[in-house]
Amino acid sequence: MLDPRLHTFLVLCETMNYTRAAERLCLTQPAVSHQIRSLEAYYGHRLFSYGGKALRLTAEGERLRDLARPLAYNSRKIRETLSHSAPVSLRVGATKTIGAYVAAPLVARFLRRHPDAALSLTVENTQVLLSALEAGALDFALVEGFFDRQAYAARLLRREAFFGVCAPEHPFAGQVVEPEALLSQRLLVREAGSGTRAIFEEALRRRCYALEHFPRVTEISEFSTIKALLVENLGVSFLYAPVVERELSTGTLARFDLTGEPLSGAFHLVCLRDNLFSGAWDDWLDTE
Repeated sequence: MLDPRLHTFLVLCETMNYTRAAERLCLTQPAVSHQIRSLEAYYGHRLFSYGGKALRLTAEGERLRDLARPLAYNSRKIRETLSHSAPVSLRVGATKTIGAYVAAPLVARFLRRHPDAALSLTVENTQVLLSALEAGALDFALVEGFFDRQAYAARLLRREAFFGVCAPEHPFAGQVVEPEALLSQRLLVREAGSGTRAIFEEALRRRCYALEHFPRVTEISEFSTIKALLVENLGVSFLYAPVVERELSTGTLARFDLTGEPLSGAFHLVCLRDNLFSGAWDDWLDTE
């Protein structure tokens, strides 16, 4: 069982407000303050400080938060495992690329192996999924893009090619183009926080560009809309191979590449460090 003071501490880390933390915990504000002071006395460090009127974690508070999150997750997971009727219960997250174009056979294989399992799959962008992991709302997540390797345990799922996509009649189709050629194009990009966008922005950075350098950028969070606009020759985009596999095979869309090293990105399975149940992802890594 997690020490109630640590639970209070983690809720305060989420809200960064004593009043909201007290409301969520159904405690009085003095009770929350008392528990935090008790933790500070026990560990011998200030955990919070004020910068003006804003509550902030101290360096020791940040370290305790990172150490306590896996404890809270493991405590909750043990309770769920002992009380749940299903032999296996998993809450899995997947980024939009993986959820729409990669996850289905992985889920099917898992359900064939565990026909009585309770499984939920949440599809969101990378940053939302990492926040859900930290809050204990997911057991693990399949993510693309970048994440803090110090904060999470991770296993490589696969690597995928990443390249430019345009209409077949576009001048870029089948070509290798300089990054500066993109300046004249409308760029169709995913929303901030998505792994697809992060990979593209990193590719630009390595070529001494940033998204802010491009005058015509359209942000779209849904792949089908991006692809529909590409078909209409209303812009260019950069996507992972599985997202446009069908369109490339039928000639509906065409590929182009940037000069330099070919682009690719890694898909990882990610969970909190010190997760006692990380073995549950083995079924998602095995190949048949």
